[in-house]
Amino acid sequence: MKVVHTIQELRDQLRGQLRVAFVPTMGNLHDAHLALMKMAHQHGDPVVASIFVNRLQFGPNEDFDKYPRTLAEDIDKLQKQNLVYVLFAPNEKEMYPEPQEYRVQPPHDLGDILEGHFRPGFFVGVTTVVLKLFSCVQPKVAVFGKKDYQQLMIVRQMCRQFALPTEIIPHETVRDPDGLAMSSRNRFLSPAERKEAPRMARVLNHVRDRLRAGEHDVTAIEAEAQRELAGHGWKVDYVSVCRQRDLKAPTPPEVKAGEPLVVLSAAKLGTTRLIDNLEI
Repeated sequence: MKVVHTIQELRDQLRGQLRVAFVPTMGNLHDAHLALMKMAHQHGDPVVASIFVNRLQFGPNEDFDKYPRTLAEDIDKLQKQNLVYVLFAPNEKEMYPEPQEYRVQPPHDLGDILEGHFRPGFFVGVTTVVLKLFSCVQPKVAVFGKKDYQQLMIVRQMCRQFALPTEIIPHETVRDPDGLAMSSRNRFLSPAERKEAPRMARVLNHVRDRLRAGEHDVTAIEAEAQRELAGHGWKVDYVSVCRQRDLKAPTPPEVKAGEPLVVLSAAKLGTTRLIDNLEI
């Protein structure tokens, strides 16, 4: 595996490559990241990964400074797995040599709801860095996990509307045996919080079961799910049942007719904010 730190080095390594498969990450790699890279091998060659903690997508009171940075460990893990041809690990000065005044603005009806509502500016930062990374890597395909469901949808729309020659490949959420969605932030959970954390996945499964069983009062189901989490010490931002196609709230006739839905959640357990979702 070649490790490069500059855009020029990256382009030199990839010159003439037309089937690049790309997995962008913020590092602190775990099995879910490795699963994305394994999927990338099925869709292109060579496989390129990036590690870059993107300041633009963090709000002023969020965890940018304490976000886990484990580059040496990540490099060692990737070398042992032999999954990646080039790892692009730029520093902040390389990615943003001057203030990033040109930014991508997702549509407000998608970018300002759910995560966008509770983390203003988040998706502007995400889409801006993804577009910049795509410009550097020029991938044929890029693999994104479904755990970040809204992000996946926004990146897909961005690629379509900018006519980018990159196909976005989704990967199912990777979970620990107890159901907790894998995340770099899970390391911040105390032992007691880690034991409690799988409740979010259980709550989502219960929402799905109720809807599949024919219940149609989405508002009541959402409220009960939020109460279940709050009653066990979670600070809930949302548990929302949405249409898969646009993340809008479904109408009762749509629910009855079997409209494809997704239930999404975000909540803090202690100081750690977790997100998850489940397609229905």
